[in-house]
Amino acid sequence: MSYLETTKNVYKEAALKPDVGLCCTTTPVWQLPGLSIPLKMQQMNYGCGSTVHPRDLVNEPNILYVGVGGGMELLQFAYFSRKKNGVIGVDVVDEMIEASGENFLQAEKENPWFKSEFVTLKKGDALNLPVESKSIDVAAQNCLFNIFKTEDLKKALTEMYRVLKPRGRLVLSDPICETNMPQNLMNDERLRALCLSGALSLKEYIKMITDVGFGTVEIRAKRPYRILDPAHYDTNELIYIESVEVCAIKDPMPEDGPCVFTGKTAIFYGKGEFFDDGKGHTLLQNQPLAICDKTANALKSLNRKDIFISNSTWFYDGGGCC
Repeated sequence: MSYLETTKNVYKEAALKPDVGLCCTTTPVWQLPGLSIPLKMQQMNYGCGSTVHPRDLVNEPNILYVGVGGGMELLQFAYFSRKKNGVIGVDVVDEMIEASGENFLQAEKENPWFKSEFVTLKKGDALNLPVESKSIDVAAQNCLFNIFKTEDLKKALTEMYRVLKPRGRLVLSDPICETNMPQNLMNDERLRALCLSGALSLKEYIKMITDVGFGTVEIRAKRPYRILDPAHYDTNELIYIESVEVCAIKDPMPEDGPCVFTGKTAIFYGKGEFFDDGKGHTLLQNQPLAICDKTANALKSLNRKDIFISNSTWFYDGGGCC
């Protein structure tokens, strides 16, 4: 049995009988005016973060969500889209699609504004999406891509890039790990399916994203997630896993490489009202400006005594200059 078949079976079981402990999201459930999320949806929230960010969801976007779970994030996306077929959910597990569809009927009862026709559920594979090219404004996945091995992850990211419109956004939430995962754990198909042993380092994860062509990457959050310890897993050392929320934008790739925002900020405190580096970055007197890592390195190389560059905060919420 392949690791993908093992994954399919794990989530078939989770669809037939909600497994509250399967994943543990590290962000609270969105509380929005007029939005009621059915209990079963919350119990089937198999993710490690959130991919729903209001600033991505303006102007009634077309949204794609891969790996539907119980439909919670699909419902949250529909809250912002509110149009027929505005949200597409794709899943390879028949039972998960069926369970999600039943949950939407309950959501209709609890939410006067919601109609099941807002969401289209499709049987499909993340490696070969049943979606037209350049038709999606916002694509998202939560705790799915970390399951894939390298070649399959590349295919999944390439598919997301294909279906997005120019300037479209890919929002991801996945576990990451800065410790080298032992090979025996990486090869454990069930641990990989449970989103534990397939975690890449953040640097590797970002490189996979930019290698398929995304010109801008935003690290929106990084949080503690899980511990794999010798008492419970076949490992000689403690393995610390974090979850990361990322937005990759289908911008043209800059000649000098992608712009990756990891929450760094520049502050100019020298003489004069501002500092202009001549490359499109203007720092106002004592006003913080979010900058990408590439710009941070360029400013550091100037060796100025009047510009402060912060470390990465692993939080970025827009408003940067790059």
